[in-house]
Amino acid sequence: MQSGIYIGYAAAILTTASFVPQAIKTIRSQDTEGISVLMYLGFAIGVFLWMVYGLVRDDIVIIAANAVTFLLALPILVIALRNEWRARKA
Repeated sequence: MQSGIYIGYAAAILTTASFVPQAIKTIRSQDTEGISVLMYLGFAIGVFLWMVYGLVRDDIVIIAANAVTFLLALPILVIALRNEWRARKA
């Protein structure tokens, strides 16, 4: 059972860390042209639900990984929605 914990930590660190560079780039540049707003909305909701699942199971690995990912995904979603709104308005 103990090795399962290490696998969970490794998976959480790798998937969350791999998302960070893209999140930073998108937040800094505000460029969301290549991002599907609908996909990102589904992604953000899914990550939030994984976080809730971790809370229900009292699993710190699931909670932490998905909380960090959600906090990075949320501003990207807001930027993408804003850019989409501006494009439709123009």
